[in-house]
Amino acid sequence: MHRVAARIVLAVLSAAYLWAVGWMTLRAAPYGSDLGRGLERLLAWLAQQPSTAWVTFDRLEFAANVAMFVPFGIFGVLWFGVHRWWLAPILGALTSAGIEFLQWQFLDTRVADPRDIVANTAGAVIGMLLMLLLAFLLAPHRRRR
Repeated sequence: MHRVAARIVLAVLSAAYLWAVGWMTLRAAPYGSDLGRGLERLLAWLAQQPSTAWVTFDRLEFAANVAMFVPFGIFGVLWFGVHRWWLAPILGALTSAGIEFLQWQFLDTRVADPRDIVANTAGAVIGMLLMLLLAFLLAPHRRRR
């Protein structure tokens, strides 16, 4: 019964995560005008500071795309196990490519960008690596040899 409950929780969390990714990437406008203006002001302020002048919209967007797909890699390992770890980055890349295709074909207000596929796949790889590291650290000592 414990495994069934864990799978149900995993399914609900996975569905909520995928819904959030879809909402962030497939709605007509990438962000609201208030948020956009606030982000522009923040980036302008960061550009004026010597220690943060390197923070640009492109870099921030790339980092956000990486971060958005870290859970994808985590969920991939949770669903398929550590022995099929390689599925997480492959599915991350395919999902990202699908998102970019949908943006390119159907959303005039969004820009499909191959760099997003790279960033999202990197995020899935990071999530996968975190889960593999955790699995290694939690494995009984005798199994590590």
